[in-house]
Amino acid sequence: MKSIQVTFDEKLLKELDETEEVRQEGRSAVLRRAVAQYLRNRRRWMISEKYKQAYGANRPTVDDELRGWEEEQVWPET
Repeated sequence: MKSIQVTFDEKLLKELDETEEVRQEGRSAVLRRAVAQYLRNRRRWMISEKYKQAYGANRPTVDDELRGWEEEQVWPET
């Protein structure tokens, strides 16, 4: 692992240090998990955005896809 230097607001650092996880596992372990979760969430968000771009913005609506078929239907005689 590589050591890095991170700057925290004192209030935020104090709140972090008061958590049970930090007392048991240490700051580094908790921050590594938090960053890993952030990156997973970001990847999911990026994939979701790509799907929206590919299928959402220019995708025709159901009405657009079915328009014009009204005249093609044939109803049985009763």
